[in-house]
Amino acid sequence: MDPMSENPGAPLEPHQLSPRRVKRRLIAALLALHAASLLAAVVLVVRARNDAPKARDGSAKSLLNLKPKDTVGWVSIRGPIMSSESGKPWERGAEQWARRIEQLAETKGVKAIVLDINSPGGSVGAVQEIYMRIQRVKKEKKIPFVALFGDVSASGGYYLGAACDKIVAHPGTLTGSIGVIFSVSNMEGLFAKVGYKQDPIKSGKHKDIGSPARPMTAEERAILQSLIDDAYGQFVQAVADGRKMTVEQVKPLADGRIYSGNQAKELGLVDVLGDSLDATKLAAELGGIKDEKPRVRRDAEKLNDIFEMLETRARLTFGLGAAGVTVSAGPSVPRGLLYAWSGGW
Repeated sequence: MDPMSENPGAPLEPHQLSPRRVKRRLIAALLALHAASLLAAVVLVVRARNDAPKARDGSAKSLLNLKPKDTVGWVSIRGPIMSSESGKPWERGAEQWARRIEQLAETKGVKAIVLDINSPGGSVGAVQEIYMRIQRVKKEKKIPFVALFGDVSASGGYYLGAACDKIVAHPGTLTGSIGVIFSVSNMEGLFAKVGYKQDPIKSGKHKDIGSPARPMTAEERAILQSLIDDAYGQFVQAVADGRKMTVEQVKPLADGRIYSGNQAKELGLVDVLGDSLDATKLAAELGGIKDEKPRVRRDAEKLNDIFEMLETRARLTFGLGAAGVTVSAGPSVPRGLLYAWSGGW
């Protein structure tokens, strides 16, 4: 029997409603809540404007035109520095770190930025992507940067520190390793033992330069050395510019060796020995922030971490992290020209 036939005016129970009616009622309820929230927001804004204290010229100081509090932006750079595999905004990679720096620089109230670096370096292109973004922000936004070195900030990590106005390091930080490396393996002997042989068909005699299946020729070594020398010269010049030193002063320090924070301070490669609080206070001072306990803004970083966590959970939920399909935890170790300390991988 139709429940409506006994009492047409009685409301239907939820289990008596058709799926279509349930959907319509849910949509109507959501629209009503949305409209109510908008109305409440308008009322709050109007009340805040009417109740706000008057400025000297008689105009109301509403919540909409209050000046944001001055803050220190914070960007953490962790692990190998290289381009991300997919370019997703929540991945860890040069593009994402450069984007976070730019987002903070465009955020109202951010007067200085701390780069919290804990990295052995990475690929030349990825390091220079972030380096040039720092330089652009400093020039266009007039925002000072302070580098904070963690356990390791070597090679490409130090390259980024050199772009900053000041560098803060722990006494035991491992830093330096100013130089470039290009690793080439010679597996000819192993290949001969297992009976493996390569026979490349190439467009030019140097197309398979760096092949592990044969010894490197003297001409090929000279070609690769010229690449190393060019990238090395760029590194040395960046350090000289950032540390207000001459190239001649930098070169004796740039033989690839690593230094402790104490040693780097004595050599002029670091400005201050301290911790994260010291870096924050120094950045606030450079940015003209008067607060004794300056506020730190990490919103962009937290949001990207949330997206990364959600993507990882979704992959595991739908079985993409099993059966031989791995969930990427970040960039893998790159190949090619590296501003990297091999002991930090």
